[in-house]
Amino acid sequence: DLERNDLGRICRPGSIAVDDLMVLESYTHVHHIVSSVSGKLKKGISPGDIIRAVFPGGTITGCPKVRCMEIIAELEQEARDAYTGSVGYLCYNGDMDLNILIRTITHKNNFYSFRAGAGIVADSDPAKELCETRSKAKGLKKIFE
Repeated sequence: DLERNDLGRICRPGSIAVDDLMVLESYTHVHHIVSSVSGKLKKGISPGDIIRAVFPGGTITGCPKVRCMEIIAELEQEARDAYTGSVGYLCYNGDMDLNILIRTITHKNNFYSFRAGAGIVADSDPAKELCETRSKAKGLKKIFE
């Protein structure tokens, strides 16, 4: 619903569709539930409008997006840097492809780092969230062993 809401600001009414709903994708150390949502852009929407509408992603912030971002800023002791940001390309013709940086190693001042996290909701079990976070970090951690 959050992504449909974000797209609703930039897409034609009635054009938003859920193409894939909760498809399980399995990787070496984690499993992800993935959904795909699409829509037809309103006239006059720029690539910048699209980026502003959908980033940061709702899977990162939670809902309601703005208030969740405020709470994250209040609770986290330092900036996330690249983690949960985005990287991609934007072409002159308006084509673009962007992602959310979640399994990413950064290098700065001869120091390598990565982050991992889990989605926290009202009924989260801290022990299970810690286990999930460690599983997500496992693949990147192996690089440094």
